[in-house]
Amino acid sequence: MKRFWQDVTIAGREVLLDGRPVRTPGRVPLALPTDALAAAVAAEWLAVDETIDPRAMPLTGLSNAAIDRIAPDPALFAQGLARYGESDLLCYRAEAPPELVERQVAAWDPPLHWARARYDLHVEVTAGIVHRAQPPATIARLAEAMGAYDAWHLAGLSPVVTLSGSLILALALAEGTMSAEATWTAAQVDEQWQIDRWGEDALAAATTAAHRREFDAAAAFLATLEQMA
Repeated sequence: MKRFWQDVTIAGREVLLDGRPVRTPGRVPLALPTDALAAAVAAEWLAVDETIDPRAMPLTGLSNAAIDRIAPDPALFAQGLARYGESDLLCYRAEAPPELVERQVAAWDPPLHWARARYDLHVEVTAGIVHRAQPPATIARLAEAMGAYDAWHLAGLSPVVTLSGSLILALALAEGTMSAEATWTAAQVDEQWQIDRWGEDALAAATTAAHRREFDAAAAFLATLEQMA
C-alpha cells in the first residue's frame, strides 16, 4: 500500500491519518492503552516513506494482534504461552564442556532462583535434551502468572517467550527483574558459545539479527505499557 496521508496526529490515544482513525486488519479502531504506545505507533506511521512496510512497523503489528487476535479470548492465548513452561530453556543444561556449563549457570540460575521465590514453585533442572516433566503445581503456577496479564501485555510477551524459548525469562522481563539486554543475552548463551568456539555463520547471523529486532520491538512495546501496571 502506498502512503496516502499527509498528517499523523493522536486524539484520545487513537492514531489519526489526516484526521481519520487508523483501523486494525479486523476493522477495529486502533485505540491504544497508554500515551507512550500511542506516540510510538504514531511515530511508525509518520516514518512511512512511500510504501507501507509492516516489518518497519512492529509496534503497530503488536497492537493489531492485541486487539484482533488476543483481546477476544486472552485466557486462551495465555494458556498457549504458558505451555512453554513445560520445557523452559533454563531447565535444560549442557553436560559439557565446562565453559558452557558455567555460562549457563551464571546466566540461567539467577532468573530460576527469582521464579522459585516469586511464584513459590519448584523447577526441575536436567542435563541433556531428554524431556523432564515439571511438577503439575509448577505448571499451574506459571499458567496463573501468565493468565494475570491483559491482551496488551500478552501481545508483547508472546515474541519474547517464543524467541527465547523461556517463559521464566519473559516473566522476569515483564516484571522488571531483568532488562531487555540481560534477557536477550541469557536466551543466547548456547548460540554465543557456538560463535565463540566456531565462528559466526553469515546466514545464522542474519537470522539472529532479525530475531533480535523482533525481540527489541516486543521489549519496547512492553515498556510503553508500564503505566498500566
